[in-house]
Amino acid sequence: MTDANRRRFALGMTVGTHRLERVLGRGGMGVVFLAYDTRLHRQVALKVLDTGTDDSTSSARLLREARNAAGLNHPHICTIHEVGEAEGCRRV
Repeated sequence: MTDANRRRFALGMTVGTHRLERVLGRGGMGVVFLAYDTRLHRQVALKVLDTGTDDSTSSARLLREARNAAGLNHPHICTIHEVGEAEGCRRV
């Protein structure tokens, strides 16, 4: 994750309807946060893409990942509730 994104995604801030609570992990495409869905009143995992990645390639990859995961049903795999963009950040 770039330094700009570290400053951009501060704990406690809201992205769409999700309030960022803590970092769960980081990877090549971005960061996964434990977030609170303020609309549905539940905790969720929120993957946010790094803005340093190529836009068209990373957007297509994120959508493909979300579609593949959405087709799975297993207690150890997160359910995909939404994929999209909010306030200029792509997320699942």
